[in-house]
Amino acid sequence: MSYIDKITEILEDDASNLLEHTSKKIPKERLTVPGPNSVENFAESDRNPQVLKSLAQLYNHGALGGTGYLNILPVDQGIEHSAAASFYKNKDYFDPENIVKLAIEAGCNGVASTFGGLALHARKYAHKIPFVVKINHNELLTYPNKYDQIPFGSVKGAWDMGATAIGATIYFGSEESTRQIQEVAAAFEEAHQLGMATILWCYTRNSAFKKDGKDYHSAADLTGQANHIGVTIKADVIKQKLPTTNFGFQDINFAKHSEEMYESLSTDHPIDLCRLQVANCYMGKIGLINSGGGSEGDSDFKSAVKTAVINKRAGGSGLIMGRKAFQRPLKDGVEILQSVQEVYLTDEITIA
Repeated sequence: MSYIDKITEILEDDASNLLEHTSKKIPKERLTVPGPNSVENFAESDRNPQVLKSLAQLYNHGALGGTGYLNILPVDQGIEHSAAASFYKNKDYFDPENIVKLAIEAGCNGVASTFGGLALHARKYAHKIPFVVKINHNELLTYPNKYDQIPFGSVKGAWDMGATAIGATIYFGSEESTRQIQEVAAAFEEAHQLGMATILWCYTRNSAFKKDGKDYHSAADLTGQANHIGVTIKADVIKQKLPTTNFGFQDINFAKHSEEMYESLSTDHPIDLCRLQVANCYMGKIGLINSGGGSEGDSDFKSAVKTAVINKRAGGSGLIMGRKAFQRPLKDGVEILQSVQEVYLTDEITIA
């Protein structure tokens, strides 16, 4: 069975809607689309040659190497969601070496994890797969829980262990966001000076972003603006949740917005919502990778493939997927990661 036939079968009733859609609000001709020369998007930038080399290492590694697309395995949930809650489904991943092994076995472009987890096996693996060291986290042991991304190590420490890139999270919209933006902007500047690439987890977080029973944390307008701030502080890759709705600014009634803005930029089609996220990443010049989300059991394969199709057809640059892969046996984790890669390797799935 060909890749496209397999993907069509996995998508079931969603296949036609996702594979045949054409985006008209922001047409594909306006985008810089991923391709073998994606690193050249930075050729005229202020990124130094060492940063370009690091980006090339990331884009040219693994099964998607040379395509302009990324499939990164991120496992920082031991801190962000607590280790017991994250790893009880597969106890192997209490041992961080197995995280690296999964990324290598699946042919990922890189592996993103914590300082301690990657440092413990850096001499064995840093030259075998690009390391993305997550430099800040939200920890859940403080009681009552608080939600704040704080540094867990230094940029120099990531460089010393042979990291290709650093990753960081900002909770845009939170009370702490001003400090986080300043901290991460400074960290990204230092990382670029040392020759590492930068990846920003652009999350929105504020209790006011839930209104009248509707959650706008994944609204295309709010997440798109988070992306735009992210590229402004010089993230080389943006990581964002797939949008599920829109009209956050309008319905919550804050920031700058207009009815004409929404009419001009998007529809309620999932590819068009994601296209707005891509547009906010300098029209695709900065790659957008969407997250795979939490594990949902039997529906994980369809959900992962669906997210990849939406991201690719919107003009995005790949997927960063953790729990769907590591919360299952190694063989199944490899299979789900490779099913995502097949979407990006299938020429019949084009930019909408």
